Amino acid sequence: MIAWQAMTQTAQPQPGDDKVLAGYRKSIDNIDAAIVHMLAERFRITQAVGEYKAKVTLPPADPNREKEQIARLRRLAEESELDPEFSEKFLRFIIDEVIRHHERAREK
Repeated sequence: MIAWQAMTQTAQPQPGDDKVLAGYRKSIDNIDAAIVHMLAERFRITQAVGEYKAKVTLPPADPNREKEQIARLRRLAEESELDPEFSEKFLRFIIDEVIRHHERAREK
């Protein structure tokens, strides 16, 4: 019985052997890398914005800009058939992190 179980387990295809799955995963990996690079660039720019705001004594947060950006991103998400709630949560997470960086820049 144990020999039969071992034989059936080794006969099962492994995810690494599936060329279609491997192709999808490679595409996902490429997209993830692009997202990381784009976020890094976005944070480099928002770092400069935070330093500028600190220099000219503007507040770290801009609630009107945030509302506009969230509304814009929700529209883009809907057009792209992406859940607008998800896109808003994602942008809110980024905005909160940017504000935290701007607050730190103001404290320097």
